[in-house]
This record gives sequence, C-alpha cells and structure tokens, in this order.
Amino acid sequence: MSREDQQNVGPDSGSGKLPVGYTFRAADTEDLHGIVAVLEPFVQNEVLLRRSEAEISNLIGTGFVAVHQADAEAHVVGFCSVEIYSKKLAEILSLAVAGQHQGHGIGGLLVQKCIALAKAKGVMEVMAISSSEQFLHSLGFDYTLPHQKRALFYPLRDRAEFNDLK
Repeated sequence: MSREDQQNVGPDSGSGKLPVGYTFRAADTEDLHGIVAVLEPFVQNEVLLRRSEAEISNLIGTGFVAVHQADAEAHVVGFCSVEIYSKKLAEILSLAVAGQHQGHGIGGLLVQKCIALAKAKGVMEVMAISSSEQFLHSLGFDYTLPHQKRALFYPLRDRAEFNDLK
C-alpha cells in the first residue's frame, strides 16, 4: 500500500466529523520529533514503554498522527501505530494524545485509522494492550475467548533498566 493510499485509510470518526482544528494523516519521518514529544510524558509516567528514535521511526511506517492547527503553526498532538505480525495478528502500539488535547475523540480516531490499515492488509485480528479496558471496549475490542484466556507477560528485564536504554 502506498503512502498516499495509507493517508486515506480508515474512517474519520464514528460520527463522521473530525474534531475542529485537527487533521489526521499517515505519519511521516518529518513528524519524528513531534511524536517523541507526545510520547515522552507517557514514558515518564510509565504508561508507555520507552522506544528509541530508531524504533519510533520504524513505527512511523504504519502509524498515524493527529495534528492541531493553532494560529500559523501545526503541531503533532497524537500518535498511534499498528504493527502487523502476520495475516492473523496485528497490534496497536504507542497510542498517545497530548494531555490538553484529550477528550476530543482523537485517540479513538487514531486507533480506527490503524484498524483500517490492518484490515486493508488482510489481517484477521488486531490486539491492543492498555490500562483502559473501557476505552478499548468502546472501540469494539473484546477478548477473543472471554473468561478463558488473558495475555500474561514474563519480564526478562527490569522496566527501569529498559527505560534507561537509549
């Protein structure tokens, strides 16, 4: 799928309206520093794992940004990416919306863009790991096998040690 096609993937929102003053588009390498700035507070608060700039650059290829136009300047205020593992599974990664821009449906729209990209690539299922189960349910996520299986993780390194890696 070309970058131009990716920009047009996915619904604008459930209601068909974009929040006023915001645009949503495929992420570009020129967005890297804006994306890092949006992610950093979430990393500091240990809501998201730290990723190197190289890792974020890789996510940009299947990521989307929300941009807010204020006066003459446009700023990246949200980011989300989808990592496609196989035709069976993809994962939503690094969803973040800058604090003062939360509550406008931006995160949901970014996730919808990622879901639409995975669907266009023929993926069967998209998973997401989040501290906000209610948010994911509102977007249509649910357990594949309710009441039977949950994702569990075995840490191989201390999170603080990982966050210190640059």
